[in-house]
Amino acid sequence: MDNIKKAADLILNSKKVFALTGAGISTDSGIPDFRSSNGYYTKMDPALALSKDRLLNHPEIFYKEGYNILLDLNDQKPNGGHIALAKLEEMGYLDGIITQNIDNLHAKAGSKNIYEVHGETRGIHCMSCGCEFKFPVMKEKVENGEIPPRCDKCGGILRPNVVMFGDMMPDDFSRGAAELEDTDTLIVVGSSLSVSPVNFLPNYVDHLIIINRDKTPMDNRADVVINDNSTVVLTKILEEIEGRR
Repeated sequence: MDNIKKAADLILNSKKVFALTGAGISTDSGIPDFRSSNGYYTKMDPALALSKDRLLNHPEIFYKEGYNILLDLNDQKPNGGHIALAKLEEMGYLDGIITQNIDNLHAKAGSKNIYEVHGETRGIHCMSCGCEFKFPVMKEKVENGEIPPRCDKCGGILRPNVVMFGDMMPDDFSRGAAELEDTDTLIVVGSSLSVSPVNFLPNYVDHLIIINRDKTPMDNRADVVINDNSTVVLTKILEEIEGRR
């Protein structure tokens, strides 16, 4: 039996299935993997460019570097991999997604139950009064030279809803981890499983399907490992499952 059929069997025979996605699922949407040879981090140090310290203490540098990554992510569209996961959820075969990505593409594809453990780039909030705004509010302020951008209600500093280096992990991480406590199968897509604490999440489940172009540290305990393009693989798995209905 080939790996596509094995993956479909695991999904169909599991009571609860979750997906864990990383940057690799979004490369077909034109977003470079952060750590690949042509990724964002070849031009800047992520621990500085997207750090809370730089945001607060050196905003003029943050809005020349890290901010432009967030701006770029806002305009991308979901690919077939995102759509396949949304379809599996709609059909009742996927219970939700835990994602390391901040590109909003799972939501754009139609997925409903999403835990964004590194935050998202749809919105911003005031660090003083907590008021929430849409990302374009920040964009307009930065384009008008307001750095750092400030809240119109209280004058506090506005910041993106993204988990920066130096931030605490958000509630979505603990809530996503809790979901895995009774999950049978986890589908890891496009993640190197090298970033803590997310790389510990596969330990919560009994069965693993890993779809990633490169090897991961968890390959040896996975039921199925497919080193190929995630859009192609997820589309084939979806077609296999649809063909058995």
